[in-house]
Order: sequence, then structure tokens, then C-alpha cells
Amino acid sequence: MATVEKMPMLAEGYEKLTAQLRALKDERPRIVDAIEEARAHGDLSENAEYHAAKERQGQIEASIADLEDKLSRAQIIDPKTLSGDKVVFGATVTLLDEDDKPVTYQIVGQAEADAKSGKISYNSPLGRALIGRKVDDEVEVTVPSGDRFYLVSKIEFI
Repeated sequence: MATVEKMPMLAEGYEKLTAQLRALKDERPRIVDAIEEARAHGDLSENAEYHAAKERQGQIEASIADLEDKLSRAQIIDPKTLSGDKVVFGATVTLLDEDDKPVTYQIVGQAEADAKSGKISYNSPLGRALIGRKVDDEVEVTVPSGDRFYLVSKIEFI
């Protein structure tokens, strides 16, 4: 029998996914009403409202199934309970780039990654390169724009 792979995520990421799931489930009855209303207009073969509502219903059901799967496999990790001198999931890492400019990222799960807000997936190229590193370690990452070099300057569990 296949084993279910756990998905590590932070509590805030779990809450965000739960809120998205709740919103989609709240939208379900409105889509059913829209389908019924469009069906009442007669010929379904040329009824754009009906086809749009059915398509949206399919999207919602697929999203609900995806979110329920992620939430059922979630392994919630609180970074405040972690410690150590190595980069692990949940750690907030301050790096110095080639120009000695500091950049800070938190290592998070795939479902909650958002590079613009400083959250990168442990599965991303930079995330994989950082896991297990210590302060003063140099990190080389190959990204689409070329190779990037960083120096780990601080590791926090906040």
C-alpha cells in the first residue's frame, strides 16, 4: 500500500489554506443556483451562462479536492519550537548577496511559498541549497538568470 507523504507547513499557511477551502465551499451553493437558473433558460447547447457555470463548478470541485488533500497531509511545524545552528524547515535565514546586500527568507512548505513576501519553499532551488547550512557557509544556487552566490549571515527561529 502506498504511503501518504506528509506536507510540512507553518500554522499560518495551514490557516490560509483552511480559509480558502471554506470560501470555496461557501461558493458551491451559488454555483448550483447559477446552473439551475441557466438551465431554466432553455437550450443548453448554446447557453453560455450554463457552460460557464458548469466550468466554474468543475474548477471549484477540483480546488476543493486539492485543498482537502493538502490539509489532510499537513504536518504543522512551529518554528518557535525549533533551535540549532543549521537551516531547517521554518527557519528564517538572512543572506548576504554578491553585493553584501542582506536578503531574508523563511523556509516554508510549497503551498505557502511566496518569494515576494520572503517565504520560499524548501523544495525551491534556493531552499534546497540552504537546508543544512550554517552561519558563514557560502551557498551557490543556479537560477534561470544564472548562478547566484550567497553567504549565510544569520539563522533565526521566529
